[in-house]
Formats: sequence, structure tokens, C-alpha cells
Amino acid sequence: MTFVDEAKIYVQSGKGGDGMVTFRREKYVPRGGPSGGDGGKGGDVIFVANPKINTLYQFNHKARFLAEKGRPGGSSNKTGASGRDMVIEVPLGTIIRDAETGKVYADLSTPEQRIVLLTGGRGGRGNARFATSRNQAPNMAEKGEPGQELWLKLELKLLADVGLVGMPNVGKSTLLSVISNARPKIADYPFTTLSPNLGVVTMEYRDFVAADIPGLIEGASQGAGLGHAFLRHIQRTRLLVHLVDGTAKNPVADFNQINAELSIFDERLKERPQIVVVNKLDLPEAQEQWPALEQKFTALGYEVLGISAATQQNTRKLVQRMFQKLDELPDRVQVLEESEVPTYEISEDVVFHVEKLEDGLFRVTGKQIERAVKMTYWELDEAVARFQRILETLGISEALEKQGVRVGDTVIIGDTELEWGE
Repeated sequence: MTFVDEAKIYVQSGKGGDGMVTFRREKYVPRGGPSGGDGGKGGDVIFVANPKINTLYQFNHKARFLAEKGRPGGSSNKTGASGRDMVIEVPLGTIIRDAETGKVYADLSTPEQRIVLLTGGRGGRGNARFATSRNQAPNMAEKGEPGQELWLKLELKLLADVGLVGMPNVGKSTLLSVISNARPKIADYPFTTLSPNLGVVTMEYRDFVAADIPGLIEGASQGAGLGHAFLRHIQRTRLLVHLVDGTAKNPVADFNQINAELSIFDERLKERPQIVVVNKLDLPEAQEQWPALEQKFTALGYEVLGISAATQQNTRKLVQRMFQKLDELPDRVQVLEESEVPTYEISEDVVFHVEKLEDGLFRVTGKQIERAVKMTYWELDEAVARFQRILETLGISEALEKQGVRVGDTVIIGDTELEWGE
């Protein structure tokens, strides 16, 4: 089944039933009296977190969810039946937003958690409710209150304890298949993992959930299927296991670049505990680099372990260390408050301003792009190329071109001056 972590749906609570106008017709009862009953309440729209559901795939086939209308009132003061609620089951970790404003209505992160998102309309009152001493035979009633409606955006953030991060083809999927019950697609080329893979890691009657999560790295903006959409899944993990390819030309630069990507997306992630794992120690190139890498990562303040996922060298030791580390951490990363939950759609939430100061000089301001400037390693060509892609993704390049920027002009972002190139 395809992994789906976003969906847009329409929900509507039920309209209340109409009140009834009727009068008693009973023998020996002078002039009878009003006896119209009230309408029934419309059904609510309720969301429930179901731990047995893993994706939002079901919403690809159904996008409209309507609660039932309340029944009209009856004679003899009979109240109409209430409409049935519309109960919508979603996976754990689902965030419910207003599709237009991005407002967060709910963050369903515990099993069987329920939220009544839209309340059904109140049933209209029958004419019996309007009788007074001055108007003993009211010929009026109320129609049912209309239901509420919303377009919603559902976003799924996986509830994994451990997130495996790193550059493409460092062995994350292989490691996950070795230490857990997951069977991800594995191949010797970049971007094998185009959707998150989950696995349950067990040891001596204990277990935790690990996720191999694609990141925002080179190729994402060219449609490789990766990017911000998958980085959100790392936010709930308690521990990050950062895999590094021991055969790479500059493993430390790769490590720093991934950490920069995480911090640009959410500053909290730079505080998340990490275990650095140097993989592929079964290969001579990695064995040669291992002593220096161990020393460098240790000097940076990280716990580091060398393994070979392919031959399972030290993988059991890594699992034991993950269990020990999780025991030291809180049971679950605190669910973000509504005001703190970031919005992931760049087109809606990225704010920047482009100003032409004079011929050949431009200034760009904006919190996200200024943060990206500070976290870019300018001495690395790939980092510079990635920063250019960020400018394009955020729409800044297009905005500068509309302002007349040319090759050789100076663009100031924060405290950094950049020369505009082709």
C-alpha cells in the first residue's frame, strides 16, 4: 500500500431536524393545544486516532465526510431522532489543520484520542415550546440549525522513537532491515527510499519503533520525491541515529550538511540527542578512515560507533545502546502547542522581502532565508548549490529577477553579501 502522509478533505456536521407545528385532536380536550415536537440534533464530526492505521491512504478515495441530519419533530411532542455522527479514523500522529488558514485544530498523538471537531446543528423547536399564557396556540416552530463545514488538511507525522537520518545510500534501509522487522526496498543508488519505512526493534521482551526517513538533500527540488514533506516525521522522534558513509570523501561535511538541513526546518532538532554511526566498516576505505572519523566526531561532542550493516558487525551493540539511550530520555517528545506547530507548505508561510537598494545592489530579508544563510557551508560547492536551490524553492530567485538582478550584482542576505551568478 502506498504511503500517504497528506490529504485534503471536506467535512460537514449534520443539520438539525426541523421542529413541527401540530395540535392535539383529542376527545374531551377543549380546543386541543400545541403538540409539535422538537427536531433532532444533527450528527457531529468526530476524529479518532486509530493505532492500527499507518497512512492517510483511505482519503485518496474519499474526500467528503458528511454527518447525518437530525430528524424532524413529530406530533404529540415527539422529538426527532438525532443524526448519526460521522466518525473519521486517522493514524496516530495526525495533525488536523484548516486548509485555508493553516490553523491547527487537533494533534492526535495518543491511541483512541477523540476530538469533536464540528458539532451538529441544534434541532429546531416545535410549536409546543412557544406556547405562552398570551399565545396558547402558537402556529410557529423553528427549522433546524445548519451544520458546520470545513475544508481540512490532514498531515501525518510518524510516531517513531528513533529516526535514522543521513545522506542517500549510507545504509539506513539496510540497517533498519537488519535490526527490525521492516523489509524496505534496498538498492545501490541514491533515493531508494522515497517514503518513510517503519520497523519494530525488539530485544528481550522490549521494543521500540525505528523509522528510516528521507531527508531534504540534493535532488529533492528536482522532483525526486523528498523534501520538507518527509522532514516533519523526524520531529516526534526521541533519538536520532545519524548514519555516515565511512567510504565517503568527506563524511564530516555530509554530517554537518544534514544537521544544517534539520535545523533549517525546525531549530528544535539541533537539540535532539544523536548517536553518530559510521557505516560500511567491512570495506577497506572505511576501515582506513575509521580512526580519524571516531576522533573527529568525539571531538564534536557526539557518541560515535562504527558498524557494518551489510555484515551486521556491531549492529547488536548499536541496538543495545539505543535501548539504553531511550531509557534516559522522556517517554515521548512533547506534543507541540498549537501556536508552536510549524506549517509545512512553503507557498503559504514563507515570508521574505526583496528590496533594490541601488543599481547592482539588492537586499533580501526573511527569518527562514537568513537562517539558511547562517547554516550554509560556503566552502563546500554542494552546499552553495543547495542554497541556490533554496532560493529557487522559496521563490526568492524569481522575485530578484523581477526586480532586475543581473549576473555580477550583489545580494545582501542578513550579514552576508553574495555575488549573483547565472
